[in-house]
Amino acid sequence: MEYISNTLGNLVEQTAFMNLTWGNLVMIGVACIFLYLAIRHGFEPLLLVPIAFGMLLVNIYPDIMISPEEASNGTGGLLYYFYVLDEWSILPSLIFLGVGAMTDFGPLIANPKSFLLGAAAQFGIFAAYLGAMAMGFSDRAAAAISIIGGADGPTSIFLAGKLEQTAILGPIAVAAYSYMSLVPIIQPPIMKLLTTEKERKIKMEQLRPVSKLERILFPVIITIVVCVILPTTAPLVGMLMLGNLFKESGVVRQLTDTAANVLMYIVVILLGTSVGATTSAEAFLNWDTIKIVILGLIAFAFGTAAGVLFGKLMCWATKGKVNPLIGSAGVSAVPMAARVSQKVGAEADPTNFLLMHAMGPNVAGVIGTAVVAGTFMAIFGVK
Repeated sequence: MEYISNTLGNLVEQTAFMNLTWGNLVMIGVACIFLYLAIRHGFEPLLLVPIAFGMLLVNIYPDIMISPEEASNGTGGLLYYFYVLDEWSILPSLIFLGVGAMTDFGPLIANPKSFLLGAAAQFGIFAAYLGAMAMGFSDRAAAAISIIGGADGPTSIFLAGKLEQTAILGPIAVAAYSYMSLVPIIQPPIMKLLTTEKERKIKMEQLRPVSKLERILFPVIITIVVCVILPTTAPLVGMLMLGNLFKESGVVRQLTDTAANVLMYIVVILLGTSVGATTSAEAFLNWDTIKIVILGLIAFAFGTAAGVLFGKLMCWATKGKVNPLIGSAGVSAVPMAARVSQKVGAEADPTNFLLMHAMGPNVAGVIGTAVVAGTFMAIFGVK
């Protein structure tokens, strides 16, 4: 009888019920909300589903993220090894490889002025940097947090790892990916507030055709120019451009398909679950995390507003040939931000097609955010 009672007692003690805290329950609830948003409303499900599930797992079974040094048997948890690939900047760089292989740079090549809109949208990053410094974060932590303003999850993870801000990498990554997912909710009110209905109805001229030679030369030239000026951007910009060169060269179709599909989806699973697993209740439920989430929202709003306002300036300079809505696509959420520009423009005029025009600033924003990350690394002497 004693044996049975001891056995049952051991089984009960091993269940998660005996170790769950109120914080764990809160984070499990947050994970369920993320799953609902992803599955029911389609908010970037490829990102939110693995992130939410990683969040769920770590708050039920914390040892899934335990390091080998902390483990009694010297073996780390499954998601700990996924997370190491984030810290080493491997997964963010491979994400950029896939994005390059999936993305058409033609609209940016056809309309180089899009680079200006992509640059304007980076204003949110610098606003977040100053805000984080004002809230008491160190200069390196503020730099890592600020990249959330570009709505670029991989770059946020990359910079946080390079600046040795792993203690806040989880909140930064979750905030960045969450705002990427919520682009269709956050951006439209800002876009409508800053533009008139007449401006939203502006129809832009069809983009010129882009030759195959231009498409091949573009990733090579951008890599040379950007990486010579800021060598620290090579892991991100280099992988982005390599993926695009796979696509545009036309001679490595197998590599293009692998980078854009199989490899991309494998990396998303590893990165998403490991990012979600950094959100244990102990690490996530604190004032610093709340500050990071608030700063990220402010930065993203500032970036969107700056892009739209610069779009209005270009509209005025071109005598009404540029629809200011495409400026909002200057953040790095590809292609979601460009689709939002199209959606808001179509609401004003169903015959207005802005998607391809918005893809120019959208791609420029990806490059711009990587350049800003490289600039911060250069400032702090990180290689």
